[in-house]
Amino acid sequence: MKNTETTKFTTPSDREIVMTRVFDAPRKRVFDAWTNPKIMPLWLLGPEGWSMPVCEIDLRPGGAWHFMWRKSDGAQMEMRGMYKEVKPPEKVVSTESWGGDWPETLNTMILTEENGKTTFTNTILYPSREARDAALKTGMEKGVEQSFNRLDEFLAGSASLGTGA
Repeated sequence: MKNTETTKFTTPSDREIVMTRVFDAPRKRVFDAWTNPKIMPLWLLGPEGWSMPVCEIDLRPGGAWHFMWRKSDGAQMEMRGMYKEVKPPEKVVSTESWGGDWPETLNTMILTEENGKTTFTNTILYPSREARDAALKTGMEKGVEQSFNRLDEFLAGSASLGTGA
């Protein structure tokens, strides 16, 4: 188990990484921030110096998603997936593929709300322990933490996400 500032990372099985974080916002607002292609590029950026010029979301079972990031030096990375289950505002199950040698994962995001705060739990299921361990070695925790800190700031400064919330 590893903790960064406020996001908890655990490895409950040989093939899983579970990320947990509490956001000081209602569940619907957090769900919107995770599923609205106009909002995600404002916070889901990882380390400094990256932007998200492509954020395509077809939020329905069988729908696809595609994200592409660009670093200030011109480097790019992208990932794609398919939605398996969408249950607003509490659950999204989707595949995730970075392409190349990276294996496809199955990601299950659960949002629970208590007293106006939302607990985000994302379980990433890898095809093998080796794949999970390789992902952990990328430094993903640091990028996730930076993105989540941006999401915290966005949620704190946003009376509405422009979605009727």
